[in-house]
Amino acid sequence: GTAATADYYTVGSGKTDHAESVKVLYDPSIISYKTLLDVFFTVAHDPTELNYQGPDRGTEYRSAVFYSNNEQKIATEAAIAQLEKEKVYSKPIVTEVTALKAFYPAEEYHQDYMSLNPNSGYIQYWDAPKVEKLKKLYPNLIKEK
Repeated sequence: GTAATADYYTVGSGKTDHAESVKVLYDPSIISYKTLLDVFFTVAHDPTELNYQGPDRGTEYRSAVFYSNNEQKIATEAAIAQLEKEKVYSKPIVTEVTALKAFYPAEEYHQDYMSLNPNSGYIQYWDAPKVEKLKKLYPNLIKEK
């Protein structure tokens, strides 16, 4: 985004050009970047929706991959090209592929939100089905606590 910092309310105003996102920390000896992309494009969200995810609307909800290095950029662009070639979606993929400039962690009350609020209507309607889809499509990636 264009703002010097970010928090939930200013990003939600739509005036910062920031996107709500998650920072994925992973060990490439355990899971590949390609596998993370597969999950992102098949489970995490709808990559054909412009500025819209679930019930949320605005540029802060755009589909985006913020890459950390050129290898990630190339892999992300290749994954999108493959999905388009295979016509996996009936609409074009609109996922933005952009270099990561900065990441601002969400406020503490947003951390582990699903674990702390499993009965939330939002969680039950929007997120729990994604977890079930993840378990179904990628059972080998699931490690129960």
